[in-house]
Amino acid sequence: MKLTSANSINVARFLPQAFYYFNAYARMKALGKAENMVMCVPSGNFGNICSALFGHEMGLPIKRFIAANNANDIFFQYLQTGKYEPKASVQTLANAMDVGDPSNFARIYDLYGKSHERICSIISGATYQDEQIKETMRQCYAETNYILDPHGACGYRALQEGLKDEEIGVFCETAHPAKFKEKVDSIIDANVEIPERLAAFMRGQKQSVEMTKEFKDFKRFLMNR
Repeated sequence: MKLTSANSINVARFLPQAFYYFNAYARMKALGKAENMVMCVPSGNFGNICSALFGHEMGLPIKRFIAANNANDIFFQYLQTGKYEPKASVQTLANAMDVGDPSNFARIYDLYGKSHERICSIISGATYQDEQIKETMRQCYAETNYILDPHGACGYRALQEGLKDEEIGVFCETAHPAKFKEKVDSIIDANVEIPERLAAFMRGQKQSVEMTKEFKDFKRFLMNR
């Protein structure tokens, strides 16, 4: 059997994500706004920003990157202190970023020769609590009519607060707000429209197989297929 994981531990998942950043750069360049471009990425397991950094090493001329964290601020603390100290994850509103020991940190660390100085020269960080995330979602919706999901809100705020003079910023909105409809609706006091593609998926029938966490049971299940 040929099996593979679909998460950001798998190189086959995060390397294609580098295309996002080449595409973003090309679109900004077409607008004449690619000089001094900064990319801000909501980050949990750091697969997305890791792919951006690989793209940068391939030659993508983005000036620098901002990693936006929620309350799980292990990478942010590393930037401040030079010490990487994993912790148990904390549950937050931006739950896809609830990672206390991001596996892709090892790739970033190796990519820059285990140098804290080099990492800090290309990546800055930010961290936000749930109330700040909610505040940002409300502010963005009131000012622009754009609906952020909780993860994108971290990126939006980090870019607002971290962009320097003469820089042009782009942030990644990493999920459609309808995916978190109940939470988003209550925060911004609006009704988020569910796209038909997502609605069709939600009408599907969930299929699952109950199993213990023991590898021997998983192996038995696979071998009997």
